[in-house]
Amino acid sequence: MRQRRIVIAGGGAAGFFAAITCAELLPGSSVALIEKSPRFLSKVRISGGGRCNVTHSCFDPRELSSFYPRGGRELLAPFQRFQPRDTIDWFESRGVKLKTEKDGRIFPITDSSQTIIDCLMRAAEASNVQLITNRSVEQVARNEGNFELTLNHGENLVCDRLMLATGGCRSAAAGQLAVSLGHILEAPVPSLFTFHIETPWLRELAGISLSNVEVCSPGLGLSEQGPLLITHSGLSGPAVLRLSAWGARSMHDLNYQFPLRINWLPSLNAETLTNELEKCRAKQSARLIVNTPLQPLANRLWSNLVVAAGISKTNRWAELSRSARHALIQQLMRSEFQVTGKSLNKEEFVTCGGVRLSEVNFTSMESRCCPGLHFGGELLDIDGLTGGFNFQSAWTTGWIAANSMAAI
Repeated sequence: MRQRRIVIAGGGAAGFFAAITCAELLPGSSVALIEKSPRFLSKVRISGGGRCNVTHSCFDPRELSSFYPRGGRELLAPFQRFQPRDTIDWFESRGVKLKTEKDGRIFPITDSSQTIIDCLMRAAEASNVQLITNRSVEQVARNEGNFELTLNHGENLVCDRLMLATGGCRSAAAGQLAVSLGHILEAPVPSLFTFHIETPWLRELAGISLSNVEVCSPGLGLSEQGPLLITHSGLSGPAVLRLSAWGARSMHDLNYQFPLRINWLPSLNAETLTNELEKCRAKQSARLIVNTPLQPLANRLWSNLVVAAGISKTNRWAELSRSARHALIQQLMRSEFQVTGKSLNKEEFVTCGGVRLSEVNFTSMESRCCPGLHFGGELLDIDGLTGGFNFQSAWTTGWIAANSMAAI
């Protein structure tokens, strides 16, 4: 039987996982993993603040697929074959103990991404994956059932199975190999980004975080609830990142200029909030309104919201008129800001866009345009919310591609 020759371009999570899986399924075959940078798994290294958010504790494939603004429908069947529980089993069977945090994110108990990198490197070396760094595939030609690869230093490789897992297409050029083999790219645009907001009083609150707010883009019909962080340039945190992911394309089309609305106390409706304010007026009538915040709002945030509602810093609760109370409720439930730009979330730097999903068979991750060509990870037009979902799609697509490439 002729030895299978497999080349995987891209040494990130999807490519590395695919290389290990191929080599373990086909001992004795040639499996080469090519990475253009000096180090493999660079995104694994920095993810989760250096802790590596391996996956998420969502074990129902249908629910899991709902966390992907693009690619969720296509990932439903793959998640029935390889999902977070399989990821956990894979790493724990190789000696990596994992822990689940309150929000469902899963990390190594060491809180170090190096633990995950070391595990993957050991598995690759044990299965005899050829690990090649500082090389990139510059050109690919299909010839009589083989792929002829030209590398950046002029070397040539020939293989009968090729996987492209070169990461997110931050520019169209990054997906040029796929295009040269007959594929169409969906235009790449950023996903998971923070919002720039010029409002001076908000920027003065940089560093304040809230555990639960609702952020809404009324013009786009999008809303998310969760933790929020006020920054020197505007707003960040999981609620903002999730909103940016769902609105990635429409926000790009608006050149990141759009209105944003915040409900600082989403657990309270207007009636409940009115009652709370009336209690304050009755029990703390002599105190300054700016100095007596509603919980759980921080003092500085509360005082800025009071002033933004048109209430003087010298007003006491006894002086709170019905119209002022209404204005304060509106500010608490519907603060309005103008987004004027964005910054990429450095830990995630996810893009949406990439190889068109209709051109890929998700039972094998094989190209519908070019037999023997497979895809995995962010090169596809797939992106998930923050919380381990992008890594899970990488593990899943890498595993499925590997099983297909290894099939004789």
